Amino acid sequence: MTMTATVRTNAAAPRPAPTAAVLRAETRLFLREPGSLFWILVFPTALMTILGLIPSFRENDDALGGRSVIDLYVPVAVLLAMIMAGLQAMPPVLTGYRERGILRRMSATPVRPSALLTAQIVLHGVASLGSAVLVIAVGRIAFGVRLPEQGAGYLLSLLLAVVCVLGLGATICALSRTSKVVTAVGSVAYLLMMFTAGVWVPVSTMPDLLRRIVEFTPFGAASQALDQAASGDWPGFAHLAVMLVWAALLGVVSTRLFRWE
Repeated sequence: MTMTATVRTNAAAPRPAPTAAVLRAETRLFLREPGSLFWILVFPTALMTILGLIPSFRENDDALGGRSVIDLYVPVAVLLAMIMAGLQAMPPVLTGYRERGILRRMSATPVRPSALLTAQIVLHGVASLGSAVLVIAVGRIAFGVRLPEQGAGYLLSLLLAVVCVLGLGATICALSRTSKVVTAVGSVAYLLMMFTAGVWVPVSTMPDLLRRIVEFTPFGAASQALDQAASGDWPGFAHLAVMLVWAALLGVVSTRLFRWE
């Protein structure tokens, strides 16, 4: 009687959902990649810290609206973490899975390949947001950078920027058949997105014509939206609309073009 009850109990025990199981497995693998963790979580904060140690970058400048250079670089460092996650870390992983036939084999099991894609998007999205929190905290504690005064607008801009970068990463993965191709394409996109995010020259200090062009890119718009929210203003509708359009467009393109094998 006891053995029968035990067998029935074990048979009735709920099994973890396939998507949750894949997410746990991918989380363990992700945490074993020190390179990805460094570039997403550590590098943006380290770069901002190096810039913040330059005395002139901590001085308020009338040409910058009474703010310092380091004030402008906090949202830039936030975007840099997202670019690292979406364009340098995620595409090679997904392409490698497809190249080795892992996604094709998964399609014959109860665990759908889409569960793996979802897990990668969640992991890199969470890592990006975690890095954003770290950048903001270090900027505040080490250099006295004010916390975002328009919190809701700042969070909305962050979420739209994350969706854009992950959509761009998924699109690059969809268009690239091998790991070598995805690395090359991702590197080019990475450099372009770093420029539009204002890594080398803050978007707000660019010449008018160049700034207007850059603001039509997802990270140019995100940089301006984050800067506005940090200053206490609601992000401009035009900047939010640009990110929303890019997110929708990249989502549709990546979904239609992505191949599991």
